[in-house]
Amino acid sequence: MSHQDGLFASAEVNHVPLAARLRPNSLADFVGQSHLLSTGQPLYESLQSGRLHSFILWGPPGVGKTTLARIAAQSADANFVQLSAVLSGVKDIRAAVSEAEAARALGRQTVLFVDEVHRFNKSQQDAFLPHVEEGTLTFIGATTENPSFEVNSALLSRARVYRLLALSQEELSQLLVNAVTAFDRPIELSDEARKQLAESADGDGRRALTQLELAVDLLSEGVARIDLELIETLNQGRSRRFDKGGDVFYDQISALHKAVRGSDPDASLYWFVRMLDGGCDPLYIARRLVRMASEDIGNADPRALDISLNAWQVQERLGSPEGELALAQAVVYLACAAKSNAVYTAFKSARAEVSDQGSLPVPDHLRNAPTALMREQGFGANYRYAHDEPDAFAAGVNYFPEGMTATRYYHPVDRGLEIKISEKLAYLRQQNASRRHDS
Repeated sequence: MSHQDGLFASAEVNHVPLAARLRPNSLADFVGQSHLLSTGQPLYESLQSGRLHSFILWGPPGVGKTTLARIAAQSADANFVQLSAVLSGVKDIRAAVSEAEAARALGRQTVLFVDEVHRFNKSQQDAFLPHVEEGTLTFIGATTENPSFEVNSALLSRARVYRLLALSQEELSQLLVNAVTAFDRPIELSDEARKQLAESADGDGRRALTQLELAVDLLSEGVARIDLELIETLNQGRSRRFDKGGDVFYDQISALHKAVRGSDPDASLYWFVRMLDGGCDPLYIARRLVRMASEDIGNADPRALDISLNAWQVQERLGSPEGELALAQAVVYLACAAKSNAVYTAFKSARAEVSDQGSLPVPDHLRNAPTALMREQGFGANYRYAHDEPDAFAAGVNYFPEGMTATRYYHPVDRGLEIKISEKLAYLRQQNASRRHDS
């Protein structure tokens, strides 16, 4: 039944949230996810034909995951069983399987929908496997987290993953236009208010509808005239989508890091502010800036590391907003600085060789000899003290373990201070070559 059929006029459903009352029963009424729900797409064809397969819906909150699962069950005239991984345990899983087995005995298919499936542990996820394999049930999972990390590989191999996207401003606006007919009194929603609702919903259809319902509830009986001022009042203190520790968190820090690496100070500032706006701890960002200074700038501009550490210290000592401004200064400096990953690459190469070579002994001439016995053993023999050599450089000395080929890990780039470093190293290598040739 659609809202045009009078579902929402009934006083019996007035307590049901607007988002639930507006939940569509068919693809024709579904808003969004056109990349999955257009002719020729596997999910669309499956739902249209009623020939279901197990799948996992991966996407942010309020984009239609539960609705699609219900439409899937309805398209196949299947028994629909829903579990929440937050509230359910193995006992609930067994009860759902028993219900599916009973339905199968009567010749009816069962769709088992598990919301927030990523919250089930490995053993709980494993409990579905034999029943999916035998066809006792069709499994549909919903998750806001990357299934690659949160869902068992065995379950992933039996279910197709469909990625859902945040709703666009146009799609959210369409939801709101549809929703104004769902109330039992006239609603006048101004264009400015509708636009603001769509923007503040941040891609979440449920949030948009909840805000609309709250606005209506705040108004007295009669015609509910919703203007921009009312919506701005409701939205005070609201933040954008930012799931600490979840995919959105890591996606945004990744975007910040890549913008800094890409030398775009404006985009870097945008992602920095987005993370703060979402509630990210500024000290976490400070720690990541230090990483960027070493990984992506390095010796091309060593000041980047100092500025990052200083900004971290300002945040620790002064807090907000002074600390956040110092972090913003560091973000801009890092984005504008000359870039080099030469140290980062050299570090990884050296670590890989240490892992491969094992514990090679330190050559005798590089060992300390604080005791007579150690000197008798040859420790420190023939060591050349660099400060006693011309230019404080002992040309020709090998500092690697004996028998190991001297390896160049560090290759300075032709940017920033590393231009000078490269010139200095080339000169020192020339000195080494001359000394070895003379020997």
